[in-house]
Amino acid sequence: MRAVVQRVDGANVVVDGETVGEIVGQGLCALVGVTHDDTPEKAAQLARKLWSVRILQGEKSCSDTAAPLLVISQFTLYGDARKGRRPTWNAAAPGGVAEPLVDEVVAQLRKLGAHVETGRFGADMKVSLTNDGPFTVLIEV
Repeated sequence: MRAVVQRVDGANVVVDGETVGEIVGQGLCALVGVTHDDTPEKAAQLARKLWSVRILQGEKSCSDTAAPLLVISQFTLYGDARKGRRPTWNAAAPGGVAEPLVDEVVAQLRKLGAHVETGRFGADMKVSLTNDGPFTVLIEV
């Protein structure tokens, strides 16, 4: 699994004109991609990392400050554009594999005590955020 994580000062995701997930103030926006060999254990590991990574102001984590997270599925994180002009998506897990694992990341975060908002799996989403810093990291488990 991999996640592109941005420290944000507010973020939201809109589907068909409706806001389906939103965090206000400082928190993290995590775009989560799943590949073929990912497991529920890797989802739990990613959740723990997202909850504890110290990238908020003052080298704090979401667990330190109770900052919210916005988690959005993003199969394109496993795109490969090394050849030609069109990326391939062969490394991305199909929806039937990926959706339950993204849901597991969210469930594990909530189990840890996190306030988590989400996008809508497979939907055409419009994501807006204010990157704070800017600060963006790639996390792989």
